[in-house]
Amino acid sequence: MSTVDLSTPTSIHVIGAGGAGMCAIASVLRSMGHEVTGSDLRDGPVVARLRAEGVPVAIGHDPANLGDAALVAVSSAVRDSNPEVRAAREYGVPVVRRSEILPAIVSSRRTIAVAGTHGKTTTSSMLALVLVEAGLNPSFIIGGDVNEIGTGAMWDTGEWFVVEADENDHTFLSLDPEVAVVTSVESDHLENYQDSPAALAEAFEQFLASSRHRIVCGDDRGAARLGAALGATTYGTDPDADFRMVDVSLRMPTSEFELWKRDTRMGVVRLPIPGLHNALNATAAIVAAIAAGASFADSVRALARFGGVARRFEFRGDVSGITFVDDYAHLPSEVEAALAAARTGHWNRVVCVFQPHRYSRVASIGSEFAHSFVGADHLLLTGIYPSGEAPLPGVTSKIVLDAVLDAHPWSSVTWLPRLDEVADWLEARLRSGDLCLTLGAGDLTATPDAVIERLEAARTASDS
Repeated sequence: MSTVDLSTPTSIHVIGAGGAGMCAIASVLRSMGHEVTGSDLRDGPVVARLRAEGVPVAIGHDPANLGDAALVAVSSAVRDSNPEVRAAREYGVPVVRRSEILPAIVSSRRTIAVAGTHGKTTTSSMLALVLVEAGLNPSFIIGGDVNEIGTGAMWDTGEWFVVEADENDHTFLSLDPEVAVVTSVESDHLENYQDSPAALAEAFEQFLASSRHRIVCGDDRGAARLGAALGATTYGTDPDADFRMVDVSLRMPTSEFELWKRDTRMGVVRLPIPGLHNALNATAAIVAAIAAGASFADSVRALARFGGVARRFEFRGDVSGITFVDDYAHLPSEVEAALAAARTGHWNRVVCVFQPHRYSRVASIGSEFAHSFVGADHLLLTGIYPSGEAPLPGVTSKIVLDAVLDAHPWSSVTWLPRLDEVADWLEARLRSGDLCLTLGAGDLTATPDAVIERLEAARTASDS
């Protein structure tokens, strides 16, 4: 439970408001009736959106930006040396992290918290859309925009609050949810858990145990183990799952399955997005939505028009017969799932471009990518995106390269440590009938647009 009191309107300054997580918090705080200001080092679309909502956002960090704030909220990426943080403490203004203010926001509603090493953004987005379809008017804070709603954050009149529960900064341990969903438990963010997978699993167990209604993916070994210990409702393709998926059909760009609740057939679920992982996410959303009072029919209607979340198998363009798709996948199982979805299409080649994320993550789990790229016809591997981390001695993307080639010596792989070389390589070597699938949580996401622009310019020049 949070010690932050948001029951009466107050003045709140949000540092790092341009980040997806803090932008959502600033937006909801304003909708709750608080006077909100923000600051960030860089301007951009997220900042522009906040300003359009009526939240003034200053560019650059300056003590003057605090104004008359009675409370300062900061992202986990903002350091104590930040000039606004230092000034707030000198003035006696309370400074709270995201892990403190998010629980305070959701505490006034019945909370459905969706956690998991992967799948939580898509699952919580699907769940929010279903509850909207059911007329339950949910509030929500999600790590990506729900395309059909147009935002990843909303404060509404209903009794339910859907929140993406992040294990990275231990936020999920402070949420006190009524319904808790765990989509997966896989080694990640171990630097925040004493480099111990057991400590991470223990945190997920604590999160799940704190709720009244527990839902876990029976197909995920880590989640299923926790669910069995805590008597959770299970979902998945496993024959023993409480909510069982059968007759799963995965045909690009859709997926379809039949859902059973134990021995009772519920009906067919059709999704306009590909991949078994998305079918599992949809089932999690259905089970949680039913727990919140929505019907199966509400779920089916909403999910039939679910257009996905930004950077989750996101179609970026098609030029000269080459299709470009971008995905946030940056963990071994996420990469494998994205490529499995890609293989349900009918492209001549799947050319996968992967940017490893964070030095600490590569040092910890880099070797676990050994079998993740078997679904690619060619792998282009670039350098590590640091995400604010300092380089670690001896830690490069070659750790991933070596793992792949040791396990699959005949793999078709290109290693380009410099990201600025990737667009040139793709422009020269992609051909009609290819799918170019960019994977990673870093700045590789800009590459598809750059390549598309070049190819369109070349086509225009050849036509003139």
